[in-house]
Amino acid sequence: MGGQIRTNITDFILLGFSDFPLPVQFSLFAFMLSGYLATLVGNGVIILTITIDPLLHTPMYFFLRNLSFLEICFTSVTIPKVLESVLSITRSISFLGCAVQMYVFQTIGVCECVFLMVMAFDRYMAICHPLRYMAVMTPARCYQLTLGSWMIALLLSLGQTIFVFTLPYCGSNLIDHFFCDYPPLLDLACDNTFINRLSVFMACLCGAGIPFILIICSYIKILSSIFLLHSAEAQLKALSTCGSHLASVVLFYGTAMYLYLRLGTQDSEDDDRLITLFYYIVVPALNPLIYSLRNKDMKAALRKFPSKVQNKLKTYV
Repeated sequence: MGGQIRTNITDFILLGFSDFPLPVQFSLFAFMLSGYLATLVGNGVIILTITIDPLLHTPMYFFLRNLSFLEICFTSVTIPKVLESVLSITRSISFLGCAVQMYVFQTIGVCECVFLMVMAFDRYMAICHPLRYMAVMTPARCYQLTLGSWMIALLLSLGQTIFVFTLPYCGSNLIDHFFCDYPPLLDLACDNTFINRLSVFMACLCGAGIPFILIICSYIKILSSIFLLHSAEAQLKALSTCGSHLASVVLFYGTAMYLYLRLGTQDSEDDDRLITLFYYIVVPALNPLIYSLRNKDMKAALRKFPSKVQNKLKTYV
């Protein structure tokens, strides 16, 4: 390459589900639209409920509000473009637009991984060191952890994007996916991508693997502390405070691992796209249900939500 970036591609074509029969495409369109709206409404209600209810102004719910915001961003980066492509003839996205989409999407994905680790640390402090909890998890510390999560995600994702979009693209511009992700883009490069794939793998290991290991370590400590409690009631109460977070971790990481371990296997392309669609539609929509159905404080706040919104509106009228 001689240090030069060689490319004659100005845009990419997102094939998405174009090879599916039209009735199936329209069914997927309805599924994506309903799932996207459910994500917006569910996570939006969580954010508003936590914001207007003073009883939920604690570190745990502060992090939950940020997680709900991430879930909205996670789907908003990709799904509107997918919905547009189903109704579009060209299904094109500019070279720069593809790079921006991948960078923002990877940033939010890495940020969610790190943020789930931060939430695990919050539960670790609450259960294993309850007397020090309020002294450690101050509002300033919560904002620092949130800002740190975003900074890590922004820097790691920048590296991934650079490693992918500095490659020469001088052949096909057909992306066999419904959004710009690094595996299908690396397949289109007309140069040796070993170093780039290794760099992306290391970035993924730092952004997703290390947080996952730290989450496991946190829960080993949490479970050890819970089992030392003498009262069964105290054990159940402690477990209930981290059950929703643990369910989100299993759902997020479990689906991601299943998906990316399947990539590249034979006869799995259609399945991979459908599983990926499930990952980006269903998982963000399920998180509000997980936290509202398993959390007594959240359920109580949601029951009071309509009246609180009405009272807030009255103050502005």
